[in-house]
Amino acid sequence: MPKGGKKGGHKGRVRTYTSPEEIDAQMKAEKERKKQEQEAEGEEGAAQNDLAEEKLPGSGSEDSDDENSQRRRAGVEGLIEIENPNRVAQKSKKVTQIELDEPKQLSRREREEIEKQKAKERYMKMHLAGKTDQAKADLARLAIIRKQREDAARKKEEEKKAKEAAAAAARGINSLSLK
Repeated sequence: MPKGGKKGGHKGRVRTYTSPEEIDAQMKAEKERKKQEQEAEGEEGAAQNDLAEEKLPGSGSEDSDDENSQRRRAGVEGLIEIENPNRVAQKSKKVTQIELDEPKQLSRREREEIEKQKAKERYMKMHLAGKTDQAKADLARLAIIRKQREDAARKKEEEKKAKEAAAAAARGINSLSLK
């Protein structure tokens, strides 16, 4: 049995095409609908401008810019004023507006990293000067080790002298017995 059952699959269906005349008619209808919407918006905008001019006679151009921006909003946006702090529009700055004298704002991680490095440097200075607890303990340990080494060297020297003296005494006895 062929794929898709007795009646066949979707590939065997008859295709229908839109004629060029129908396409032209659809495009003309779309253009007319857009013109009507623009005219309706123009009438509403003119009525709003007239009301604004009656309220504030000296501010014609400024108000019309604000109202045009409000009128351009689609759907419910024009009815409800929403100030979403997460949806702030990025304002581009010109090169002349950028101030280079201003100190750069560091992020929290960068500040913490710099503080950590400064603290480490302070600790190393104090450590080298012998002011930290660890440095004091290290110096005490070093003094003990130096003392132990001096004692070991002195003992070794004494043993060496004792061996030489014993060897000299043994040679003296041997030389007397040989004669």
